[in-house]
Amino acid sequence: MLYKKSLFCLILTAVLLSSPIFALAANSFALKDTEGKKHTLSQYKGKWVIVNYWATWCPPCLEEVPDLVALYDSRKNKDVMIIGVAFDYQSAKEVAEYVDDMLMSYPIVLGDDEVTKQIGNVEVLPTSYIYNPRGELVKTKRGLVTKQYLESLMAREK
Repeated sequence: MLYKKSLFCLILTAVLLSSPIFALAANSFALKDTEGKKHTLSQYKGKWVIVNYWATWCPPCLEEVPDLVALYDSRKNKDVMIIGVAFDYQSAKEVAEYVDDMLMSYPIVLGDDEVTKQIGNVEVLPTSYIYNPRGELVKTKRGLVTKQYLESLMAREK
């Protein structure tokens, strides 16, 4: 009897994990940016979504910002959404000043445990989580990203 219950639980788990409803929930997130606007993965269906983890003290983060801004500004009304997530900061004011200095035009979220539960861990900065227009996570890129790298990935994954 115990064997049958265990087998049933195993099969039920496999069915639930493979269901489209679970897949949608697993790839979903709800983040509030520094302006108070809520961003969910589902609201950007049809667009590439790049969630970029960064920190104000991180040289590679500083280096990739102009490319992220250029990509966002050129494609935000078409097929790209970028959400920056600041980690390891001293204050919201420090982040706001950095964002202003770097002319970061895309939404910024103050990172915390709730963000990492929804998106993924912060093991290396910068890290980018890249979702295709169907809302599927297609790449976790640890380290610096460039506009060229992102556009190449988007062209390959069409």
